[in-house]
Amino acid sequence: MSDKHLSSQFDSELGAVSSRVMELGGLVESQIRQAVYALSEFNVDVARQVLTTEMNVNAMEVDIDRDLSSIIARRQPTARDLRLLMAISKATANLERVGDEAEKIARMVLSIINSGAPRALPSLELRVASDLASSLLRKALDAFARLDTTAALAILKEDDLIDQEFDGFVRKLVTYMMEDPRMISPSLDLLFLAKAIERIGDHAKNIAELIIYIVKGEDVRHVPLDQVASVVK
Repeated sequence: MSDKHLSSQFDSELGAVSSRVMELGGLVESQIRQAVYALSEFNVDVARQVLTTEMNVNAMEVDIDRDLSSIIARRQPTARDLRLLMAISKATANLERVGDEAEKIARMVLSIINSGAPRALPSLELRVASDLASSLLRKALDAFARLDTTAALAILKEDDLIDQEFDGFVRKLVTYMMEDPRMISPSLDLLFLAKAIERIGDHAKNIAELIIYIVKGEDVRHVPLDQVASVVK
């Protein structure tokens, strides 16, 4: 078998597994939307749908991981190809964890509904942060598909916006709790939810860092942002 044919097969396998990662990303994005809708509408059925989707997310992660292990064993890739496969594995793990965060939100929604907690809380304001997190994840997946380091750098900068939304939300919840002690328990529930949304943004950031690792061969996870910019250039 010619080297060209082997290379063509390898490229085809890479394309197939990359497509599966994008499919997983789309599934996880839908989980986020459903989880936030369940929270804003206190919808039991939608919250339960998130839990059902999580089983599909976990199964897809296992399938992708198995495919990656098979490719590495058969092709023994080196250099950038190996970095790409390792990064795909880590990106898949991050997407699965995003699904976990969406599941946490759905379970907390069900808990809040079952406890009969007050609904006069700023749960709708979580939509701002969740929209930012979902958008960031979408951008990260798009940049990953194109291996766009410039877009990856922009994602790292944008993650700060989600952190700012989280900090502002926490301050508002503290005010609620100080004004009415009865709001302490449900406010803590919402704090838990806000943290889950912030973590979604963190996972999108992780995927952006993987893009730079693939293209530049540099691990920038603990590198100051201004120095990451010099790596990308």
